[in-house]
Amino acid sequence: MQISLNWLKDYINIDLDPEKVGEILTDIGLEVEGMEEIDSVKGGLEGVVVGHVTSCGKHPNADKLSLTKVDVGAETELQIVCGAPNVAAGQKVMVATIGTTLYDKEGEPWKIKKGKIRGEVSEGMICAEDELGLGDDHDGIIVLPSEVKVGTLAKDYYEVEKDYVYEIGLTPNRSDATNHLGTAKDLAAALKINYNHDGRLNLASVDAFKTATNDLPVEVVVENTEACPRYVGVSIKDLKVKESPDWLKRRLQAVGVRPINNIVDITNFVLHETGQPLHAFDLAEIKDQKVIVKTLPAGAKFLSLDEVERTLSDEDLMICDGQSNGMCIAGVFGGIKSGVKDNTTAIFLESAHFNAKWVRRTSMRHNLRTDAAKVFEKGSDPNISLYALKRASLLIQELAEGVIASEVVDIYPQPIERRQIDVRYQRVNLLIGAVISKEEIREILEAMEMEILKETDTFFTVAVPTNKADVVREVDVIEEILRIYGFNKVPVSDKLNTAITISPQPDPAEIRNKTCDYLAANGFLEMMAVSLSESRYYQEGPAQMPDSSLVFINNTSNVHLDIMRPDMIFSGLEAIVRNQNRQQGNLKLYEFGKSYRQDEEGQIKEDSHLTLFMTGKRQKENWLNTQNNEASFYSLKAFVINILKYLGVGNYQVSDLENNLFAYGLKFHRGNQVLVEFGQLSTKLTRKMDVRGAVLFADFNWDHVFKALKKHKIVTEELNKFPSIRRDLALVVENSVKFSDIVAIAKKVGKKILTEVNLFDVYKNEERLGKDKKSYAVSYHFEDLLKTLKDKEIDKIMNNLIAEYEAKLGAEIRR
Repeated sequence: MQISLNWLKDYINIDLDPEKVGEILTDIGLEVEGMEEIDSVKGGLEGVVVGHVTSCGKHPNADKLSLTKVDVGAETELQIVCGAPNVAAGQKVMVATIGTTLYDKEGEPWKIKKGKIRGEVSEGMICAEDELGLGDDHDGIIVLPSEVKVGTLAKDYYEVEKDYVYEIGLTPNRSDATNHLGTAKDLAAALKINYNHDGRLNLASVDAFKTATNDLPVEVVVENTEACPRYVGVSIKDLKVKESPDWLKRRLQAVGVRPINNIVDITNFVLHETGQPLHAFDLAEIKDQKVIVKTLPAGAKFLSLDEVERTLSDEDLMICDGQSNGMCIAGVFGGIKSGVKDNTTAIFLESAHFNAKWVRRTSMRHNLRTDAAKVFEKGSDPNISLYALKRASLLIQELAEGVIASEVVDIYPQPIERRQIDVRYQRVNLLIGAVISKEEIREILEAMEMEILKETDTFFTVAVPTNKADVVREVDVIEEILRIYGFNKVPVSDKLNTAITISPQPDPAEIRNKTCDYLAANGFLEMMAVSLSESRYYQEGPAQMPDSSLVFINNTSNVHLDIMRPDMIFSGLEAIVRNQNRQQGNLKLYEFGKSYRQDEEGQIKEDSHLTLFMTGKRQKENWLNTQNNEASFYSLKAFVINILKYLGVGNYQVSDLENNLFAYGLKFHRGNQVLVEFGQLSTKLTRKMDVRGAVLFADFNWDHVFKALKKHKIVTEELNKFPSIRRDLALVVENSVKFSDIVAIAKKVGKKILTEVNLFDVYKNEERLGKDKKSYAVSYHFEDLLKTLKDKEIDKIMNNLIAEYEAKLGAEIRR
């Protein structure tokens, strides 16, 4: 938000330098992020002076140019070549001397230099209006009255105003500071309390407002008083739409508002002055001279001021005419037909208070972030509406010769009163950290126009002005007191206190960072998706689930993202599609995040996850990796196992994954607690999302992993000094037999001395092995920490293993 120092000086007598004012604004919670010095005329007309044309003749080498001598009050006269048709001897003119910087129509600077034009020296430029930025006229040079003194500076003659504009980083809660008057009130209070200022505000009087005639009454009907608690309006006739005076244009330009015409400029001026958005309707466009404040049916069309046809929601509040034609989206944006035009002679001026939630939802729904909408959504002051209307009406009388042609319509069925809050003195001192006397608290509140209604030894009751929509609790009042008291006056102790903190073991943040480091070191990139998703993903197909399990939200900004994500699959697939569409096909992604589901009792369950996604090639193409470089199920399995090993999680069970989202996969679990599910996602699912190629996905239930981690201790052991023994078996088994079945029997038979079982080859040949048969080549490693193992012991175990495999798995041993 931009605040003009000169505009503030319209209300307060400030005799401080601009930097000091900026410091005070920051001290009272209006953080100044930047300050810019500006002039009412670009460049400030530096180097431009009044000159007297002492002689003027034809240029010897150009018929359309004149050769002049100009006295600018220097020791010698300047010779200037001029192309203006109206230049003549005896005139008083504006001269840009050598070195002066002027600006073209695009705002680009250029400098006046001494040079030759068609062979004759030219020592400056006699200026036209547009060349000095004083207007658009380029028909000829500016001719001044004869009594103007030679050598007068142009900036003095035109009374060029220097201003300072502060860029305020306004927080969303500060509804009272969205305008110059609100800022001035805070500034005046701070000056009064801390700088011996009288704290008086020079508020423009509206006592002169009166109705001249009741020729153009407009009936107003407010059908939705929740969305529009107050509606004020008046008719004004016989006005003349024209250019605004310089003072008004300067005020608007200082805060980045482009002047349009006197009527529109007045409404913008009052908005930035009081924080009350106004809207001027062309009275000729209001059918039946009636205004209805209502919502229209969903799907209704509205042509807005930017010539865009918008489809309305049944929750968009509209200002309609007597035939229910939409004229304006209330508090947000006007219509193309009902606005003020060059030939408008009568208007209906609206000054309303709209509900902040209604305005914000509509503004976001239509992506219309207007100045009015930004004010309303912070919470405008309902009790300034009438003052703002009268202020604008008087300006229209003054600057557009308008005549007030109706009584004021003021529909305010339930007046909003000042909120009353009890505040404890002890609480004030405790939260601020300084002892502030009751008298000083009283002075601060009075300076802020916060009336004390009741006072005891221990607390007081204060009435909060209605422009402070964010002051609703005791602590909010204390914050207001602190802002004016001054943050810098709160003493800072020279004593340093510290506390011993004990982080939980294992530390969740440390474990997470450890896992991230491992994945990043293995080429994975971290992704961060939003926790929102689209319900349509779960309404059909392999991911289908009942609506009762989904957590729906009212998202007015992005209506398609209407649920909290029940899993993390689709957000990852969306990221893969986005990358593939940008020619990034070899992906290894991971994400820490949460999923949200609703149980039968309506309770929302929130689970933490770590997900891995792999697609494309495992490694970038190079001369070493020319074959079998595609990411596979076993690539993903290796990462899953290594993560659990890296964290020290073991002793889990392995089961086939039965999940429609996967083509195939496994799950590691401890009883009913699933640690991780992983495998290749269903092609039906990936094709639905327009993903090219297979996608491998792992979903760690991070809560369960962490729970398992807490119960596990990592133990280190010295290397065994006794040798180990290896034995190999070639087992011919049915295709239905899993390697995990072989491992389970081996561990049961081998007991403590069997340290490792490894599958190092799989062979399939129907002619040699038989139908539906396969051969597993398996290695077994044995060792004992206390002695050297003997062949007889190992042979006995291997014979028992063979017997178990033959009996339980129907295995044949290939000799």
